[in-house]
Amino acid sequence: MSTPQDRIAVECPSCSPAEPTVHEVLKEGSGHHTVRCTECGHVHKVRIETETEIERDVVVSQDGESFSTSVDAPPEETIAVGEEFIVDSEEAIMLVRITGIEVGPEQRTEEATIEDVDTIWTRAVDNVTVKVTVNPKEGTGDRESTRSFELQLPGDHEFVVGETESFGDEEFDVKAIQVRQDAPEYRHGKLDHEGDMVYAKDVKRLYGTDKTTSAWSAW
Repeated sequence: MSTPQDRIAVECPSCSPAEPTVHEVLKEGSGHHTVRCTECGHVHKVRIETETEIERDVVVSQDGESFSTSVDAPPEETIAVGEEFIVDSEEAIMLVRITGIEVGPEQRTEEATIEDVDTIWTRAVDNVTVKVTVNPKEGTGDRESTRSFELQLPGDHEFVVGETESFGDEEFDVKAIQVRQDAPEYRHGKLDHEGDMVYAKDVKRLYGTDKTTSAWSAW
């Protein structure tokens, strides 16, 4: 005898192909159930969509500020620090990178399954702020003098050691790049060999040699 839990509402290809009707579950299968329509008695198979995702809290950091949102993911999925995913929140749709995984009060780990996670800590990486420090070029100022500024750039902008970058009134040769700790794909923390490339989203600080003629006129 069927119980209420053995009944589901699905379309019947015989008598109601467009609207769900009550069906009895005759046999449960992996992803498909055998059911019988209570209206016409037709027996057929249906695909049963089970709940495969759970909600987890996400904290997104961007330019010193942060906001909270949530994400749905399969409970068995494994996540790790350094991985990236899309967050669709009220604030914006953005690409973020995992910077921390909280699995309990003041307990963090580098890797965990979604079902064990309490909060995912992230930072936005689709549009980022890059901190730049440049030295004056030879013969135009005090060698010990430096100046710093910030650039707003897409996260996938490429910086290459030895190449010249121009942004508005700023022009400089890239001398070295300090890499963020949450960017494990690079060989070490500071890259200074000609040809070394780092994406803007992975830059902790960029070091350069100034190429403008007026930036150091006050020195």
